[in-house]
Amino acid sequence: MAGESQIPIAAAKKRRFAVSLALFYSAVFAVSGTHLPFFPLWLKAIGVDAAWIGLINALPAITRFTTLPQVTAIAEKRQAIRAAMMVSVLATAIGFTAVGLQQQPLALFLIYALTCVMWTPTMPLTDAYALRGVARYGLDYGPLRLWGSAAFAAGSLACGYLVDVIAARDLIWVIVAWAVVAILASLLLQPLDDIRRRSAEARADTALLRDGSFWAIIASAALIQGSHVAYYTFSAINWQLHGISGLTIAGLWTLGVIAEIVVFALSPRFSLHPSTMMAIGGLGAVLRWTVTASEPPLALLAIVQLGHGLTFGMTILGTMNLLVQRVPSHQIARGQGYYAACNGLLGAATSIASGAIYARIGDGLYYVMAAMAAAGALVIWSARHRFEAHPQSEASGG
Repeated sequence: MAGESQIPIAAAKKRRFAVSLALFYSAVFAVSGTHLPFFPLWLKAIGVDAAWIGLINALPAITRFTTLPQVTAIAEKRQAIRAAMMVSVLATAIGFTAVGLQQQPLALFLIYALTCVMWTPTMPLTDAYALRGVARYGLDYGPLRLWGSAAFAAGSLACGYLVDVIAARDLIWVIVAWAVVAILASLLLQPLDDIRRRSAEARADTALLRDGSFWAIIASAALIQGSHVAYYTFSAINWQLHGISGLTIAGLWTLGVIAEIVVFALSPRFSLHPSTMMAIGGLGAVLRWTVTASEPPLALLAIVQLGHGLTFGMTILGTMNLLVQRVPSHQIARGQGYYAACNGLLGAATSIASGAIYARIGDGLYYVMAAMAAAGALVIWSARHRFEAHPQSEASGG
């Protein structure tokens, strides 16, 4: 039987998949582009204190290591990744609407927790769907993913403009609006051929968790990406306290995303080994957070923000390439689930701790983030010979 890569694919079908995925990435990241920088500002605007903000913002990370792996595993087992993506964005829109109708911290915490149960699987499911499509149609992940980053920047800029125009208490409805757009985009997603289990696929699902190389990948990624928690949670609040306007805050975030987009666009030309890319991302984060902690002037802060292309962009590209190499195609959603769970576990702990640390030392919190990133770079660099010697596991069919 001919291999999947040998099956002739009509150009029109390939193009439809790429366009529909790019639109969905765009809508989902537009939600994140408004949520990440400005949800904490909305919480502050309705009277939620810093300790509660830290706890509430830990909820997405908590669900990533509790409920998310179960959702991705069920979706993969039922061959329903695309359907799960559609349900997830619908539940997200409903959940954020309910969140916007609350003001009491405890009620917000509980409703937001339920929302995150359905919202946080969206990205791992989308990446699993994307990686299957990449293998099916012979596409590159980076150029597809960059549309999500572009939408993140657009959503952040638009919301930053609105911060100076509308009451901060109304920002939640911008998030809801983008979630509705994501529902519409999900209707355009193209079905992919089911990946049926073969004899080699009968291995236990826990095989991934017994793979030391897989653990090195997800632990390193969790440490480097987790070092962004202080930035995601408190940068907007801290910069606003320093007199930076909402539109300028959005501009600073956008600079980082532009650098990320450039990295994704150029990624097909990269010849670096994925483990080296991750190590570069970690070392870039050490430098970025160290400078940020020193309360740099706006001009230097803008330059530092361009480092997001390394700290986030290079890290995620290296991570995804290594996961494709190490994870069998029929377990890619589970692999994404475990990866997100590890990120969530460390991210939740970091988010909760960061609220207390920020309340005491302010910008000094970024030094803690720099130490996390250094640990992540060390983990992946220590394991690099294993990846270079065995670029693909037997289970991945390489």
